[in-house]
This record gives sequence, structure tokens and C-alpha cells, in this order.
Amino acid sequence: MIAPDVVLGADVVIHHPQLVNLYGCRIGDATRIGTFVEIQRGAVVGRFCKISSHTFICDGVTLEDGVFVGHGVMFTNDRVPRALTPDGRLQTDADWQLVRTRVARGASIGSHATILPGVTIGEGALVGAGAVVTRDVPPHAVVAGVPARVVGNVERTAEHTQPTPDRSAPRTTGLERSFR
Repeated sequence: MIAPDVVLGADVVIHHPQLVNLYGCRIGDATRIGTFVEIQRGAVVGRFCKISSHTFICDGVTLEDGVFVGHGVMFTNDRVPRALTPDGRLQTDADWQLVRTRVARGASIGSHATILPGVTIGEGALVGAGAVVTRDVPPHAVVAGVPARVVGNVERTAEHTQPTPDRSAPRTTGLERSFR
């Protein structure tokens, strides 16, 4: 369901509009949204983002331009979640404090990562699959683990990435290189 109060930019692609839940959010131009995604009221998604299936983006989350969010990523916005108040009443919006989260331009979040409230994921950073982000991630850092820790730098990692192999070249096992 896409509620009437959703603000969609130009050329937004929602692959299966009947299989998403978007309400009260803003989605920037040319963003792509997969199936079974929920984006809540108050969330802001920038331009040229990709939100993969089964992802939950709650109120208080801002994704800047060019952010990639993998499958099944979970954002949270409450540091002390409770169903009831201390006197036993069901909590209302007045009984908890919204904690905002920001994902800066060009950052990428791997599948099944969980992002705790109040963090900033820096520009161009990379969050590994399954990581639990409990504190700010510096720009261009690679973080992984539970809790997520800096394990590298995107710019240095890119320098060591091998180019795509030539599919027309003879196939090797890789052992040939190790014995040279």
C-alpha cells in the first residue's frame, strides 16, 4: 500500500506497489524500492537510492542521496522500547522519545544489518552484512560484526579489488598463480 500522503519524486520505481507499505514518507527522484519494504511516516529517502526487499525504515531515519540498503535491513528509533508505561498503561506517542538516524550520501548497508537509533553512517561508508551498528560510522569506513567495528577503509579496499575476469580467457583453478 502506498498511502496518499507519500511524496514520491520523479522516476521512482517501486517494483511491486501492492507489496510495500509506505506512509507519510518522502522518496527522492529515481530511487528504487523492492518488495516487502516498509517506510514509515517521517522517514526521508534521498535521490538515486536503492532499497532492497524486506527492509524496514522507521520514523526519524534519513537516507541521503545515493544510499544502498541491502535485503532485510532493520532501522530502529527508540533507545528504550517498551509496550507499557511505568504505571501499566499502553504507551502512546507521548510516552517515548524519537531518536533520529542519518545515513550519509553514497553509504551502503549490507543485507540483514541492524542500525540502532541515533547513529550517523558516514559518507561512502560500507556496513557489512549482518552487522549491528551501535555507534557512528566514520566516512568511507568498512564496519562489520556485532557490535560493528571498523575493519577497513572503502578507498583502500577498492584499490585491492580484482577486476572482473575475462570470460573468454581459459579457466584456471587459481593454483597456477600460487606456484609461480
